[in-house]
Amino acid sequence: MISVSILMLGLLGCDSEPAAPAYSLKSLEGAKVVVLINDKSEASKEIGKYYAEKRGLPAVNVIKISCSPSEMITMSEYKSAIENPVRDRIMETGRAIDYIVTTKGVPIKIEGQQYSVDAFLATMGLGISEIKKLDSASIRASMSPYFGKEESFSNAKFNMYLVTRLDGYTVADARGLVDRGLTQKADLGPFILDAAMNRRDSTYGQLQGTFAPAAAALNVRKFQTVYEDSAEFYGDTKPLMGYVSWGSNDSAFRAEKYHSLRFKPGAIAETFVSTSARTLLPTTGGQSLVADLVSQGVTGVKGYVSEPYVFAMARPDILFDRYTKGYNLAESFYMASPIARWKDVVLGDPLCRPYPKIK
Repeated sequence: MISVSILMLGLLGCDSEPAAPAYSLKSLEGAKVVVLINDKSEASKEIGKYYAEKRGLPAVNVIKISCSPSEMITMSEYKSAIENPVRDRIMETGRAIDYIVTTKGVPIKIEGQQYSVDAFLATMGLGISEIKKLDSASIRASMSPYFGKEESFSNAKFNMYLVTRLDGYTVADARGLVDRGLTQKADLGPFILDAAMNRRDSTYGQLQGTFAPAAAALNVRKFQTVYEDSAEFYGDTKPLMGYVSWGSNDSAFRAEKYHSLRFKPGAIAETFVSTSARTLLPTTGGQSLVADLVSQGVTGVKGYVSEPYVFAMARPDILFDRYTKGYNLAESFYMASPIARWKDVVLGDPLCRPYPKIK
């Protein structure tokens, strides 16, 4: 990983007498979500149908596209086969859409600079530019208007979408994200923030410097939190509620410990690894992958389809604070993420919300 420093529902019809709303909370939330199904991918069809049924999405909120099911797509095909149809269909719903859910079989990255498909969808109406060169002006131009906020999201206010993905090594892994997003439970922990001895300097050190305050703030609120600052890489079979580490960038990384991690329903994670979502297909070699954590039971996790640099990583002090204060999975990851139109991908059901909202 290279370190770069920067300056930092439609209207309800009624008869003459008003009737009680027929929508459940699930269907009201589902009305704000569209799910994308690639008709050239059997996996996408199965996962999209499963999610729509489980979340009670209206039929109009299921958007079918037709594009290559490979993980890489050209910019021209992205525009013609994904972005343009999705924008048009969202307008056709006549609904206030806040969330877009992509599925396995929808490409994850765009040829060339290898930008994230999900990040481009998130910002297709925002009018900001992707980072083309690594200078402070370009980076600032791609900053997310939702970064650092502490308020519920709406497209109407922020003019973007929160995009998450149901994906993993297998269809079963992707369905597991749906199931855990629905069976999540508020739990006091444990939350593990695993520091690395080789990440104490420069912008690495600045990011790692958020670990201890994040842990301390959770502990004050009675969450079971450990700031792991030893020379060893953390590994445990005890199920976790939250996890942050440098993954294979930690000089003490041990694959067997990484693969020993287990998670409770509703658990979220972030690993500061440049290419942690370079693929969501079974593979060998290279840096550690977030798809492993999906198969090991995490409910939400952020990854990067290609080198994002340190400035794009989700801030754990914001991520865990917002999540445990009752913001949903998508809101929490996006409030914690500085850059909007870049290399990021968030895996999980956007509506997953284990904790009650703190007023």
